Amino acid sequence: MDNKRWFLKGMRDGIPISTGYFAVSLTLGIAARKAGISALEATVMSFAMHASAGQFAAMELIASGAGYLEMIMTEIVVNLRYVLMSCALSQKIRRDIPFLHRFFVAYDVTDEIFGISISVDGKLNPWYTYGAMAVASPGWVGGTCLGALLGNVMPDRLLSAMNLALYGMFIAIVVPPAKKSRVLAGLVLVSLAASGIFAWVPFLGQLSSGFRIMILTLALAGAAAWLFPVEEEEEKREKI
Repeated sequence: MDNKRWFLKGMRDGIPISTGYFAVSLTLGIAARKAGISALEATVMSFAMHASAGQFAAMELIASGAGYLEMIMTEIVVNLRYVLMSCALSQKIRRDIPFLHRFFVAYDVTDEIFGISISVDGKLNPWYTYGAMAVASPGWVGGTCLGALLGNVMPDRLLSAMNLALYGMFIAIVVPPAKKSRVLAGLVLVSLAASGIFAWVPFLGQLSSGFRIMILTLALAGAAAWLFPVEEEEEKREKI
C-alpha cells in the first residue's frame, strides 16, 4: 500500500476520533473561560498540546494562581504515559524510516491515535498516523475554540452526554484487536481489574493518574511481553 492510501485510511479511521475530540474539547473550552483564559489562548494551547488531562490540570492550576514550577512538574507527571506510547510507536515504525517522520508523529501521540496506530497490522507507515492527525487535530482545536466562545450557553446535561463519546471511542479502538487475540482480550480484562484496584486501595488511590498509568503500563506490558512474546518479522523469516 502506497503512502497516499495509508494517509486516506488514517483519515477514515480518524473521523470518529475527531468527533469524540470535538465533544470533549467543548468542555475544555468552557473550563478555559472559567479559568480566565481567552478563546485565542485556549485555542493555541490545544493546538500545541493535545492532552485533555494535562490541559484540564493546567487550567485548574492557572485558576488557582499556581507557580510555574508547580505547573511544569504537574504536567510532567500527568503526561508521563506519552513517553511510553512514543517508545512503543518508535518500535512499530520500520528502521529505515527517516528520523524526521518519527519527530512529526510524536507531535500528536494521544491515547486514541496511539491506539489505532499501534493496532495496525505489521509495521506502521507514518502516513497512516498523519492521516488520522489531519482530521483528529482540527476536531480538538476547533472544539476548544467553540467551547471558549459559545460553550457557556450550552446545558450541562448536554455537555455531560457528549463526554460519553470519548469512552465509546476507546471501546471501539480496543474491541476489534481484542477479538483477534485471546491474550490481548485477557490483558484488557486484567488491566480493567488492576485499574479498579488502584483506584480503591487507599495508598494507591492517592497517586496521580499519570503515575498510576505508568505503573500499570510497565507492569502489565512487561508481564505480557515476558509470558507471551511476539516474534519479529525477521525471526519468522529465518524460521521459514
